[in-house]
Amino acid sequence: MADARSEMLTGWSRTAPSAATVVSVSSDTEVDDLLAHAGERGIIARGLGRSYGDAAQNAGGTVLDGLSLADVIDVDVARDTVRVAAGISFDTLMRFVVPLGFFVPVTPGTRLVTVGGALAADVHGKNHHVDGSLANHVEAFTLHTPKGVVTVTPDSDPELFWGTAGAMGLTGVVTEVVLRLLPVETSLLRTRNERCHDLDTVMARMLDDDADYRYSVAWIDCLASGTSLGRSILSRGDHAQRDELPPKHRAKPLHFDPQARIGAPPWAPNGLLNRASIAIFNELWYRVSPRLHGGGFETISSFFHPLDGVREWNRLYGSRGFLQYQYVVPDDAHAAVRRSVEMLSHARAASFLAVLKRFGAQNPGPLSFPAPGWTLALDIPATVPGLAQLLDDLDELVADVGGRVYLAKDSRLRPELLPVMYPDLPRFAELRARVDPAGVLQSDLRRRLGLP
Repeated sequence: MADARSEMLTGWSRTAPSAATVVSVSSDTEVDDLLAHAGERGIIARGLGRSYGDAAQNAGGTVLDGLSLADVIDVDVARDTVRVAAGISFDTLMRFVVPLGFFVPVTPGTRLVTVGGALAADVHGKNHHVDGSLANHVEAFTLHTPKGVVTVTPDSDPELFWGTAGAMGLTGVVTEVVLRLLPVETSLLRTRNERCHDLDTVMARMLDDDADYRYSVAWIDCLASGTSLGRSILSRGDHAQRDELPPKHRAKPLHFDPQARIGAPPWAPNGLLNRASIAIFNELWYRVSPRLHGGGFETISSFFHPLDGVREWNRLYGSRGFLQYQYVVPDDAHAAVRRSVEMLSHARAASFLAVLKRFGAQNPGPLSFPAPGWTLALDIPATVPGLAQLLDDLDELVADVGGRVYLAKDSRLRPELLPVMYPDLPRFAELRARVDPAGVLQSDLRRRLGLP
């Protein structure tokens, strides 16, 4: 019997709360029963709640908590694949497969997301320019729709496979995933960090030799202005080979046991992370970084998931929360990237985390976010004056050059811009009509944006 409770839910940004009936499920039968008996406000699946906006909320309806569906079902070492229940977290999965000599093919900036949620958001990492997004490494998944249960592969039903990647749970509830893994010899990354004095320099460096590295990302100081506009620290990395390791790491080359070092207090005041405190952090972070540091080694957690070292780090923004904003624009839209950084600098919109990456090829999903070009992600306190107008202006800039914002992070996009940014919406509407004609799958994100 599934456990039901009433809860007030938010995304990771802690904005726009809504109340729903949350039902924990522990079997596929319970998933099917919920889909068959959903009320008028429908149902949406939720994992660890790391979507920044309202994609895993359903005001007045049902939210399916799938965290009990969290097993590693089997690993096929010969084929480099793993079959998992969709509620398993990347953290748990990595603790299982890294000691066996495997790594996940794509990881976002946190391990604390479920595999099912990551597929629903079609997450990308620092290696999209080389490896694509998560869906590019999924061999099959089990999908529970209001019309039945199906095992979906890229060949069996391409529209449903790619349409589920990035659909934020609106095609059904994923309960099982077969994922291709990346063989690795060690759990360390061989890294190279470079300080770039302005935006033009870092973008030129990324165009010149991103392809030489599996992982690449640039941290940007969005408060810098004038000749320092867009000053950055560019970090690249590859998985270290066993014979490259320093002597102290050779005894346990696949050691992996990340720990949260501290926890953010629940009483952090609004305004703790403000323009002044973030400006001090940015200045120190930039200046303590060496101009060029090559040949170093970093752990998986420090290179990919540094914020996981602080439990509940979202509390640092206070009770009013923050907004995460991420866009992608085409390769030739350098001017739009520069203009967006100018707008942020001029507005003094401090971002504790501002990262620039390059995306590679797009997959066929109508709602999948990554597309070839430049992507910039920002965390901005919700208390910044004039933030709504600033983000609206950024939306217009992005849409004008053929770009889009990431639905997994959005909480305030104007609905009229959705079809401009995602022109394949009619194809998604056809898919929804096929798998969910009665509109059982619902979310706050869907209602707010008018998604099909």
